[in-house]
Amino acid sequence: MTTDPARPFGRLLTAMVTPLAEDGSIDLAGAQELAAHLVDRGGNDGLVVFGTTGESPTISDAEQRAVLEVVLDAVGDRATVVAGVGTYDTAHSIDKARAAAELGVHGLLVVTPYYSRPPQAGVLRHFTSVADSTDLPVMLYDIPVRTGTPIEVETLVRAAEHPRIVAVKDAKADLGAMAWTMARTDLAYYSGEDMLNLPILALGGVGMVSVVSHVVGPRLVELIAAVEGGDLVKAREINDSLLPVYTGIFRTQGVITVKAALNALGLPAGPVRPPLVDATPEQFAQLRDDLAAGGVTL
Repeated sequence: MTTDPARPFGRLLTAMVTPLAEDGSIDLAGAQELAAHLVDRGGNDGLVVFGTTGESPTISDAEQRAVLEVVLDAVGDRATVVAGVGTYDTAHSIDKARAAAELGVHGLLVVTPYYSRPPQAGVLRHFTSVADSTDLPVMLYDIPVRTGTPIEVETLVRAAEHPRIVAVKDAKADLGAMAWTMARTDLAYYSGEDMLNLPILALGGVGMVSVVSHVVGPRLVELIAAVEGGDLVKAREINDSLLPVYTGIFRTQGVITVKAALNALGLPAGPVRPPLVDATPEQFAQLRDDLAAGGVTL
């Protein structure tokens, strides 16, 4: 696990899918196996469990606790385990944060409250209330395409004053706002949008919370190392080679395609839960072609 305060959660974290059995129930053994694969062979020094890609909206609190327990048992001694605990209800988010802390997770991911679209004062109070509820470091998740509300620069500056709000997973695609926030705070920035991994790293991002890292984790580690080593030519070459993978995974909702890819690779994934639907044969054929163009054979 990381001891570098500039990279409080490590460099590469996968937003891990939640393996399910064919009947839709949680596959706890599969969760352990996938977590170990991602850490031991996939280049990850951390996992985010129950972000969007973990299908958190359709996984009950009890199921989430069970998965967190087995993931911690599998990799908690050698990887940072970050629990996604954000909801649109501050009280519920606090309850989830405390439950995750009791299990022994190493950090919390807290998304902007969605659906109700609170003003920035409400967004800030939500974040600081959750951060006050445990002693764990917090990564904010800025993804307005899903939440309807961006975290504005001034809100991030205020949030950064909290001693436990230490990082941002950025999927806002506003590089200017990101640059201003980095210039005015010590928040560690993690790319939350794979197509923007390179520009975010080049601006000063410290790593990524990735979806495509389910299948190309070691190459993302090389990308991070190239940027940190100042070799932008090599970084661009790696990034260019990954463009077909980025495109293929996100032709539809990412968890759909990632689970299809993992199933084809013989790794635990299973189906998705409604309202999501599994990849069609046509979508899988396109995914197979896309990944092949990026050097991944299904």
